[in-house]
Amino acid sequence: RSRLTLAALAVTLIATVFATKSPYQAVLQHSRIRGRQHGPNVCAMQRIRGTDKKYFTNCKQWYHRKICGKPTVISYECCPGYEKVVGEKGCPAALPLVNIYNTLGVVGATTTRMYSERAKLQEEIEGPGSFTFFSPSNEAWAELPTEILDALVSNVNIELLNALHYHMVNQRLTSDDLKHGSSFPSMYQDFNIQIHHYPNGVVTVNCARLVKTDQHATNGIVHVVNRVITAITNNIHSFLETVDDLETLRTAVAAAGLTAMLENEGSYTVFAPTNEAFEKIPPDMLSRILGDPVALKDLLNNHILKNMYCADSIVSGTPLETLQGTVLEVGCDGEEMTLNGKAIITTKDHLGTNGVVHYINELLIPDSAKTLKEIAEGVPQVSTATKLFEDAGLNRYLTGTEAVTMIAPQNYAFKGGLQKLSMKNHILKERLSSKSLYHDQKLETLSGNKLRVFMYRNNLCIENACIAAHDINGRYGTMFAVDKVLAPPMGNVMDVLKADNRFSILVDLIQKAGMTELLNQNRVYTIFALTDEAFRAMPPADFNKLTNDKELAKVLKYHIGDGFIISGGVTSHNRLKPLLGEKLELGIRNSTMYVNRVPVVDSDLMATNGVVHAIASVIKPLRKFMQ
Repeated sequence: RSRLTLAALAVTLIATVFATKSPYQAVLQHSRIRGRQHGPNVCAMQRIRGTDKKYFTNCKQWYHRKICGKPTVISYECCPGYEKVVGEKGCPAALPLVNIYNTLGVVGATTTRMYSERAKLQEEIEGPGSFTFFSPSNEAWAELPTEILDALVSNVNIELLNALHYHMVNQRLTSDDLKHGSSFPSMYQDFNIQIHHYPNGVVTVNCARLVKTDQHATNGIVHVVNRVITAITNNIHSFLETVDDLETLRTAVAAAGLTAMLENEGSYTVFAPTNEAFEKIPPDMLSRILGDPVALKDLLNNHILKNMYCADSIVSGTPLETLQGTVLEVGCDGEEMTLNGKAIITTKDHLGTNGVVHYINELLIPDSAKTLKEIAEGVPQVSTATKLFEDAGLNRYLTGTEAVTMIAPQNYAFKGGLQKLSMKNHILKERLSSKSLYHDQKLETLSGNKLRVFMYRNNLCIENACIAAHDINGRYGTMFAVDKVLAPPMGNVMDVLKADNRFSILVDLIQKAGMTELLNQNRVYTIFALTDEAFRAMPPADFNKLTNDKELAKVLKYHIGDGFIISGGVTSHNRLKPLLGEKLELGIRNSTMYVNRVPVVDSDLMATNGVVHAIASVIKPLRKFMQ
């Protein structure tokens, strides 16, 4: 028992150790596992093909062999802190522990080392202390605009020393110390540097990605970053105030009352629409939104993420929540950062003390800022219904401020042609959510009709039409997309049968059997109605037997369900009790409804006390099929 207890304790301790690893360490560990066949302390790296961008690999990236949608090449390199030994496998030797100045040479940050000499920083980083140096790579220095680099290194001015000191913290910080959302005072006037440690293992300092991490030195530690970082002095709002290309956004922020939020503490990501982005919107729509504080606030909140995401933190499509509560798919395509799959981000990583700003050249208008007409025009699946609403002169309900619910049949619902229908029956007099609907609820339409709600296990239906997509909530109204054109009842089941000349023989037989009064009652029925064509196709002997006085009522009652079920409520297997006889077996196959294996040729003829489904052959008990 004691051995089992010790074993369980050991497993628990191991699990705890792995559970407490930082995301970076977890990814590094995965890279070690993938590289161990090449020897000790070898890490697998993924390089985006055609670039110098390398990443330690996580499980998903390893199997997909892609980063930012681009194929990767696997290479095997020494893990941080180790080096090769001639004639031996892998990277068995620990790097020699030297001061930070010499460590810069060891990790290949030779440009930083050269600038340290020029700025008279060498003595400091060779001497006593415990520093963290976020050293720009050689490529990072080379990517600086010439005028900025020249200004830094010209003569022997203090700017270069200040710039280098901003990359330093006066304490040793390993990758485990670089917690997400933390900040540390730099050695340049104590201006803070911002740290973000993302779940995918990417670590950034002021949005510069750490590309070589945890290079220990006798007097501190070196992390190599892919960008030269600069001091952050302004909050997001102050930054917006300085950019001419964001003038319309500035005006909108003030009108929506969001100035204070963007001035206060936080860690936001702002996708900032440029003036050009606003100009792309139809003038009437833009004017309406800018003049409506509620819609405007929704619009702007749809451009702000709750957390800060630097461009380098995104290595694949990631759903992220906005302040509006919507979700944006933030991804990347090679060097491009994308939003909802579109490369509309023009400038990345403008840092403020309370977040980061990325410029975009297209507005992200949420449904909650749109009229119902604008919503419908953006859903191609309801384009036919949208035109019919317009043709019926109902645009004022779809563009105005009246609280309504639009029931929009999807295009395939009109495959039988544009039959005579009332589009007023497709607009409800109140704004509803499908989540608030309940069985047998009555909903009033513009035409004054009352529509019934039917709740099934697999569907939520209004009369014969079932809701086919999530609600879309606009500024004043809501849209339900449904699978059929609404057909409100025009009478009871007998009225429906009498009004349809396909059922004249059946109506005569119901009267002959003395069942008219039964079907006029205030109950609910599901009638499987034989068409005249079905009766005429029967051999005379079968027809005579069926209509025999003794058998007729029995046969008819077996075709009438005691209850109400439309085709949308039928799953792969349902049962319905008829007025007489064994239960009927209902099912759906290839979008066709069946009753005891008999196909329904026309479904959902709605009545006030039930529903009629047309069939082309007599229903027989299933056990007869088995014999």
